Amino acid sequence: MLTCRDITRLQSESNERELTARERMELRMHTLVCRGCRRYGKQIDFIRRAARAVREGDTE
Repeated sequence: MLTCRDITRLQSESNERELTARERMELRMHTLVCRGCRRYGKQIDFIRRAARAVREGDTE
């Protein structure tokens, strides 16, 4: 199983490239048991959506 450091790196990289099937499976398995990495993933998703909204001019 990957470490939290590995998982957060994968979560960040998933914005720039498509993860392999193995990486996606490892990410899912880890986040099922690790609350901190689940929270980090939610924070990354929020930041991505906010940045997209600002870029598109939809800040409301």
